[in-house]
Amino acid sequence: MERTTFDKLLHFLLGASWAVVLMGALLVFKIFFYFGIAMAIFAVFVFVFFALFAVLALDAFAVNKERLKEAKKQTKLLEKIASSGEFKRAEAEKEQVS
Repeated sequence: MERTTFDKLLHFLLGASWAVVLMGALLVFKIFFYFGIAMAIFAVFVFVFFALFAVLALDAFAVNKERLKEAKKQTKLLEKIASSGEFKRAEAEKEQVS
């Protein structure tokens, strides 16, 4: 399956955001460790909570793009079925049975 430039960029940014979350959590822990271990752990949880919004946003973009692609495929297939006349024939048979 070939990827577009947008897909490549999106997946790169998704990986980079995970790296920022991990490295940022380590950095926040090291900075706040001087205030105590409990404060450092709390600061890491707060940082990770807010940093994961970037990951979730990028993942939502990817999911919505895939959903749009599938909807376009389904629309094209439904138009093909509707134009071939099979749909009209199936409806006519259904009306005769009822």
